[in-house]
Amino acid sequence: MTKLMTNRQLALHIIRKLRGEGFQAYFAGGCVRDMLLGKRAKDYDVATDAHPEQVIGIFPRTIKVGAKFGVVMVMAGKITVEVATFRTEAGYFDGRHPSKVEFADVREDAVRRDFTINGLYYDPVEKKVIDFVEGQRDLKRKIIRAIGEPGHRFGEDYLRMLRAVRFSTRFGYKIEKNTWAAICHNVPKIKNISRERIAIELEGILTNPNRAQGARLFVKSGLAHNIFDGLKTKDAGRGIEVLASLGRSVDLALSLAAFFCKLDSAKAFGYCKTLKLSNDQLKDIKFLLEHRGVLNKPDLPLASLKVILASPYFNDLYSLESSILKADGKSLSNLTKLRKRAKALVGSDLTPAPLLDGHELISIGATSGPQVGLLSKELYVAQLSEHIHSKAQAREWVEHWLGKHKNHQ
Repeated sequence: MTKLMTNRQLALHIIRKLRGEGFQAYFAGGCVRDMLLGKRAKDYDVATDAHPEQVIGIFPRTIKVGAKFGVVMVMAGKITVEVATFRTEAGYFDGRHPSKVEFADVREDAVRRDFTINGLYYDPVEKKVIDFVEGQRDLKRKIIRAIGEPGHRFGEDYLRMLRAVRFSTRFGYKIEKNTWAAICHNVPKIKNISRERIAIELEGILTNPNRAQGARLFVKSGLAHNIFDGLKTKDAGRGIEVLASLGRSVDLALSLAAFFCKLDSAKAFGYCKTLKLSNDQLKDIKFLLEHRGVLNKPDLPLASLKVILASPYFNDLYSLESSILKADGKSLSNLTKLRKRAKALVGSDLTPAPLLDGHELISIGATSGPQVGLLSKELYVAQLSEHIHSKAQAREWVEHWLGKHKNHQ
C-alpha cells in the first residue's frame, strides 16, 4: 500500500486480504449502484462475513466506530474504508436504532437495507454483481423501491422517507407506488428524527439541479408540512417556482431562502432555525430574507448599495432576487442596471473607516448619548454616498447637521 492510495484501491486491497484469509468480501451499497450507472462513487464500502474482531486482527490500523453493529474503519494514510459485517437488525424502538443486531450471511444483509438500488454487492475478484433484491432491474426501470414491505422499512428508520425523495431527486427516478404510499402514510413520524439529520437530507434535495422536482415530492408527500408545522401548500408552491429559476449550483442557505420566499422573514427564519444549521448559514439566510426586493429598486442609494456589496452574501441575494423576478415573469432591467453599478465599484473601498469618531463628534458639539449614535450613522451614510471625502468636509457637514437639529436636543 502507498500513501497515494485511493479509497477504491484501499477497499480493493481489503477485499483481497479478507478473501486471502478465507472470508467473503464485496463492494456494497451505493458504490455498486454508482458503478452500474457509470458514475464515479464518492466512497467504497466493504461488506464481509468476517466479524469486527477478525477484521481488527487482520489490519494494523482500524477504528471501532460501530463495532457493536459490525462496523470497523480500516485506515491507510489519510484514507479510510468502512468494513461492515453481514448482519440483520431488529427491534427499532425509536424509529432509528435497532435494539438487536445479529451477524448473518450476505443475503440476509441485503434484505435489511433500505432501497433495492442500494442493496447490491460486487465481487471485484470474480467481476460479478450479487443481487438478491432485483436492484439491477429497478436501476434499469429508473425506480426507487423499498426492499421488502415499505412500511416496515420506514419503521426501522423514518429518515428513509426523506432519503427516498433525495434519491428520486438525485437520479430523476420515480418512487414506486407502494413505497410512495408508505411514505405518505407515515409522514407524521418524521418528527421523531433529529433536525440535524433532516437538514442533511434536505441539503441533498434542495441543492441538486433537479431541486424543483424534489421539492414537489417533499411537499406532495406531506413531509414538508410535518417538518415545518403550519407551512401552507400555496406558499411552498411559490417557493418551488423560485427554486426552479435558480442557477445550477446553489448552497443550502440560498435554496432555503428561495423555498420560503413567500413567507415573512420572521416565520421563514424560524423554520430554518429549527434545522440546527451553522451560524454562517443562518446569517446568510437572515440576510437574504431581510433584503428581498432591495436590489430591484431603481433608485437604490449609493450608500445602501455599498453596504450590500460589502456583504459576503451579495451574490446569493442577487441570485435570489433574479429567481424571484423570473418566477413572477417580471423584467430584470432594474437588476441589470444595478449589476452595472456594482461592477463600477469594483476595487473601491466599500467599508472605509469613519472620517470622524464619537469623541470628535462630541468635541464639535454633539451631545453624548443617542444623538452621537444617530449623527455617526448619518455621517457614515453621507461618506458612503461620496458627498464628503475629507475630515474637513465631515466637520462642516456635522456643524450643519447640528445646526438643523439644535431645537430637537
